[in-house]
Amino acid sequence: MTWTLPEPMLAAPVSDPALLPGWAGEPKWDGFRAGVSVDAGQVVLRSRRGTDMAPAFPEVVAGAAQLPDATAPDGELVVWDAAGRLAFEQLQNRLARRGAGAARAAEEWPAHFVAFDLLRLSGTDTTGWPYQRRRAALESVFAARRLSALWALCPSTTEADVVREWLTWASVGMEGVVFKRLANAYRPSVRGWQKYKVRETSEAIVGAVTGSPAAPRTLLLGRYDDQGRLQYVGRTTTLAQAAGAAVAGLLAAARRGHPWTGWSFSAGWGSKEKLNVTLVEPELVVEVGVDVARDAAGRWRHPARWHRARPDLSPTGVARLTSPL
Repeated sequence: MTWTLPEPMLAAPVSDPALLPGWAGEPKWDGFRAGVSVDAGQVVLRSRRGTDMAPAFPEVVAGAAQLPDATAPDGELVVWDAAGRLAFEQLQNRLARRGAGAARAAEEWPAHFVAFDLLRLSGTDTTGWPYQRRRAALESVFAARRLSALWALCPSTTEADVVREWLTWASVGMEGVVFKRLANAYRPSVRGWQKYKVRETSEAIVGAVTGSPAAPRTLLLGRYDDQGRLQYVGRTTTLAQAAGAAVAGLLAAARRGHPWTGWSFSAGWGSKEKLNVTLVEPELVVEVGVDVARDAAGRWRHPARWHRARPDLSPTGVARLTSPL
């Protein structure tokens, strides 16, 4: 019977980053979830959704020769920039490359595979093993094969102090922590792990809305850059009715010369769909909850969560937009 990569085990979000007894913690990477399988020289590189990513990442296919035959690690594809920060944009840009274009991209923005689980080892299906045993086997593969270059072993810990330290790694683009019960088997498609994402509150200026100024559905947010230009940084999630009503009373119609006149806005990070927006005078400051994922320009990759309006603050007092280090 032919062995195939199982559906990935998933994680459910939690609001508390505490490491519980009987659990291990791992850093949560800002990349693409992927499974790699090598069997008799045949390499499969599959995304979480089942997409074949091998043509876009030829260096991973070539690097699979370092693995034992009939072996399959689970992990995350990531790209690092020159400053040592996770560069999700460059990783995403590589998806559409094929052939010579993919080879050039592999040289310019090489991918790394951060392995955090082991699904098969030298022909033995390991998904029924407890995490603790799978982890030990994964570490043994790295040690015995002296895996290097594009292969990286994801850290794992049962010490709460180490988890707390990882939560300070936002500056390099680390998203948070994943928690795994030591005694649990690998359960495909089941949210048997837990994930805590680092979030912070931040201030931004409302420059436009979807819906209408009288009943805004989402807010388009901006910050001034060092040249004094109002730049778009992200959009909120859909506002609750009470929040929308509160904001509506604080918005003013855009006057001539609005800095975003003629601009178009994407419905989401990486989406080609354009939003229908109404510009408003960039006078209202709001406080929102955001996670640490940023693009190269410093914009928030994920929607911001409404926290509160700050009409007591001046837009000139909002922190300037800076690109990630």
